[in-house]
Amino acid sequence: MRGRSLLAAALLPPLLAFSGLGPASQTASGSEADPVRQGEYLLRAAGCVSCHTEKRDDAPFLAGGRPIASPFGTFYGPNITPDSETGIGGWTEADFERALRHGRSPSGRHYYPAFPYTSYTRMRRDDVAALWAYLQTVEPVHQENRQHDLAWYVRARPALAVWKFLHFRAGEFTPDSAASDEWNRGAYLSRALAHCAECHSPRTRTGGLDPDRRYAGARLADGDAAPNITPDRETGIGRWRPSHIVRYLDLGMDPDGDFAGGSMGDVIGEGTSHLTVEDRRALAVYLQSLEPIRHRVPPAE
Repeated sequence: MRGRSLLAAALLPPLLAFSGLGPASQTASGSEADPVRQGEYLLRAAGCVSCHTEKRDDAPFLAGGRPIASPFGTFYGPNITPDSETGIGGWTEADFERALRHGRSPSGRHYYPAFPYTSYTRMRRDDVAALWAYLQTVEPVHQENRQHDLAWYVRARPALAVWKFLHFRAGEFTPDSAASDEWNRGAYLSRALAHCAECHSPRTRTGGLDPDRRYAGARLADGDAAPNITPDRETGIGRWRPSHIVRYLDLGMDPDGDFAGGSMGDVIGEGTSHLTVEDRRALAVYLQSLEPIRHRVPPAE
């Protein structure tokens, strides 16, 4: 999720099961009655492919190994196929939910926030269950996880408890009763699954999101720019129409006719292009409702 294109990581949302939110909560495929199909959609919506599948043609699906650059070193997405030895085949559904909602492994070990449980904690319980149901149908792959290559001072996982105290609050997404169904859908997709702010926000010295500049863009550790996606007319997407955003998330083409490359190209190809038009439109509605923030992403060093 990054790249010169705008809605970088801003997406990868889910499709249904947002009960109580009216038409925007329904799936185009009618998969609400089929948790496995719903879970497959959610997988794309939540960005799982972009982190858990290596970027090569013969890479086994969801078997891990994809590098994720950070200021603290390189993380590698783990194997999330149902292999009992190297994947999550030995997990229970409760283990899976605890990982998503609380950032803890089955043994209780803290996860690094490179795994965006800080956003996934907001997922609806039905969506967590559907994603789990789908992952059980994936082909098991016996592939050992790669060890993270991190700076020495961040290797002590117990210290993550302090980071969580500072920057993490568990809790399911709560719809805004004063907003429209479509806005609530877009907010859920962005805040809970797509975890847009995780890439598109500057961070503090302790690695938390800058609360005053959420969605205002950031320079990522791999050198890519996650642009400002607030509706500021000079530095953000304030000149984009909703149809521009919808098309961009589908085809990767911006209003000037340029196409997304790099990481954002992956985000679109592996995630947002699989979403329904309704969900892409809901994301556009939500993003254009944000407070405009005048902020330019600093140049690469």
